[in-house]
Amino acid sequence: MTDRFVAAIDQGTTSSRCIIFDRDGGIVAVDQREHRQILPRPGWVEHDATEIWNTVREVVAGALAKAGLEAGGISALGITNQRETTVLWDRATGRPVHHAIVWQDTRTAALCAELGGDAGQDRFREATGLPLASYFSGPKAAWLLEHVPGLRERAERGEIAFGTMDSWLIWNLTGGPEGGVHVTDVTNASRTMLMNLRTLEWDPEILDAMRVPRAVLPEIRSSAEVYGTAVGPLAGVPVASALGDQQAAVFGQACYEEGTAKNTYGTGSFLLLNTGERPVPSRSGLITTLGYKIGDARPVYCLEGSIAVTGSLVQWFRDQLGIIRTADEIETLAESVEDNGGAYVVPAFSGLYAPYWRADARGVITGLTRYVTKAHLARAVLEATSWQTREVVDAMYEDSGVRITTLKVDGGMTANGLLMQHQADVLGVPVVRPRVSETTCLGAAYAAGLATGVWSGLDELTSHWRRDAEWQPRMAAEVREREYANWRKAVERSFGWEEA
Repeated sequence: MTDRFVAAIDQGTTSSRCIIFDRDGGIVAVDQREHRQILPRPGWVEHDATEIWNTVREVVAGALAKAGLEAGGISALGITNQRETTVLWDRATGRPVHHAIVWQDTRTAALCAELGGDAGQDRFREATGLPLASYFSGPKAAWLLEHVPGLRERAERGEIAFGTMDSWLIWNLTGGPEGGVHVTDVTNASRTMLMNLRTLEWDPEILDAMRVPRAVLPEIRSSAEVYGTAVGPLAGVPVASALGDQQAAVFGQACYEEGTAKNTYGTGSFLLLNTGERPVPSRSGLITTLGYKIGDARPVYCLEGSIAVTGSLVQWFRDQLGIIRTADEIETLAESVEDNGGAYVVPAFSGLYAPYWRADARGVITGLTRYVTKAHLARAVLEATSWQTREVVDAMYEDSGVRITTLKVDGGMTANGLLMQHQADVLGVPVVRPRVSETTCLGAAYAAGLATGVWSGLDELTSHWRRDAEWQPRMAAEVREREYANWRKAVERSFGWEEA
């Protein structure tokens, strides 16, 4: 078989893009568009779901044009998406009832505390693998149902649909109000806090507790199967996969064996460890989540460390402080000094996620003296990503007993050699970047191609993986542990800033 192409849509936190891949997993064409970040109050982050759908249509048309292809040249379409971002829409009109509430949004912190009651954050952890936190979709849906006038009654009548961005896109791609398919996959469903990890079904007790009507929810399907057929620019193309963005990166990085791990560096950073066909409960502040499920095969689970702010810290350094003009300037500035000058930046802009889950935390800069310059701060900004990752890796070892011997990395920040070297240094293991760095889109394409026969199985996909760059640790152990202790002290200073 030759000249078979697979398209993938990656609907991310700041932009949407479409990438077309050939049968060897090589990139044929890319098109990308940004969308607005709507910030109505401190801690609130929203997106316009209609704007996102429009940009998705634009990037699909753009990628087809760049590749010189029409819909007939595409064998399958895969979807990957920012997880937890929540949209409710009218089934009859297709219009969202409110801006989408983004995963970074913290407005549901008080609701989560109320839901926890005497049991606290772990009330639903056994069933869902998740702590009660503003990060997840279920409480966001509950907030919308409570605060948009008349919405609960409409939802109970079956007039409203709930979804994360995969559901929103698949529904629109397959016809919207004219017969659109309302589904989600197990990976995205596992981030709602409404799905039982073991049954892979919506949990009735949790639905009752959050007062989310079953009538609004999509059907839960596997990550790789044909959900429906696209209309519009991709008319006739099977829509054949959906994976949350971090699970898609696991799939694109060929982390198919138990014990393999990857870290994606984007707006935030997300480290996932494949734990095989068993969900591993976390006692160390991690998330137990679905890794993927291919058709009728058994599901594969992961432990995940979710870090809210990494790449967006560089954006803050650029846009809010104006110290650099472009994101890539931070590496040059940071390299002009030998160390951080004693300064540490803890970017708890939306509280802290793994392994702390502290909604009361806020960002701090510690260790300042008159010696510290903007170059030292630039280095501290980059190092914040490495240290947060180190905390997650330590927690994974505590939970699983598995020591990561190599970390596969992807995402935009992996272009920063100084950061990748520091990451290898603070972990004490090699850090490896693949030749195709767009592993999120690649994973969605791989899953769609598996569902439609473009690829034969996981062994063929593994054979496509190629190393692009590797960083070996070179920091002395005593320096590593001293700096880590300083980082942990800085994190403690971020606690307790936000009152309930």
